[in-house]
Amino acid sequence: MLPLNLDIDLLRSFTLGMELGSFAKAADRLGRSPSAISLQLKKLEEQVGETLLQKQGRGLVLTEAGEILLGYARRILELNDEARAAVRSTAKLEGWVRIGVPQDFAETWLPALLGRFSKNHPRVRVEARVDRGSSMVQSIEKGELDVALTWGALGTPRSEIVARREVAWIGAENFRRDADEALPVVAFDPPCAFRKAAVDALDRDGIAWRPAFASPSLTGLWAAVTAGLGVTPRIMEGKPAHLVALDPGKAGLPALGEIELALHTAESRLAPPVDELKRLLLEAVTVR
Repeated sequence: MLPLNLDIDLLRSFTLGMELGSFAKAADRLGRSPSAISLQLKKLEEQVGETLLQKQGRGLVLTEAGEILLGYARRILELNDEARAAVRSTAKLEGWVRIGVPQDFAETWLPALLGRFSKNHPRVRVEARVDRGSSMVQSIEKGELDVALTWGALGTPRSEIVARREVAWIGAENFRRDADEALPVVAFDPPCAFRKAAVDALDRDGIAWRPAFASPSLTGLWAAVTAGLGVTPRIMEGKPAHLVALDPGKAGLPALGEIELALHTAESRLAPPVDELKRLLLEAVTVR
């Protein structure tokens, strides 16, 4: 009897749903309906012959079989994507590509992506910049960058929204808001999409706030929050392990919703190396 192969698409939906903490969000990210994702999960359970998820309160948690499969699924998807990249590399891309990304990704998936790209395309020179969105958009317009990811479209015509991320209030574990004092906010100076989201939400709820610390670097923000100077609105990716996402309800803070991640491409630099790195960037931000 021939062994039954696991479906890559099913594994990707399963893995993405667990990483996002919601299969509804996974459906939106993959451009599918929630019912289609539910059918995929059911089919995956049929393929492995085990229940992968079980209800816990209002949500779903992994069963023991689900935890085991999730680890293998991540490895399978990584090998699948690596194989695709390796085959595509037979085209022997040459030239150079210049990319820019937000600081949030500098120490998470960016190094691995650049390493994989350079390994598969050794004849392509990659120049990477980690910077603020407004600066990178200016570089795109000047032809100094080929591709850039920014938080928000920043009002530029050559951009497309490629992903969304939940914004959380991040602070020290022992942070407690004093309702009689203005909330100390740690953030970049304007223009900053995270700062705007926080200020708009606080003003909407009538919560007094004050700028407690500003820095041009994300490392500086994390240091200020660690020191207990205040809280910062940010995504969870790249968050130091000793800091926590505060529960808005318990902390008396407004929910911040989602922030858009936009991809900008310079009009004058549409070339195979740029297209290939752009594809990898899109994969990186849409499967997490």
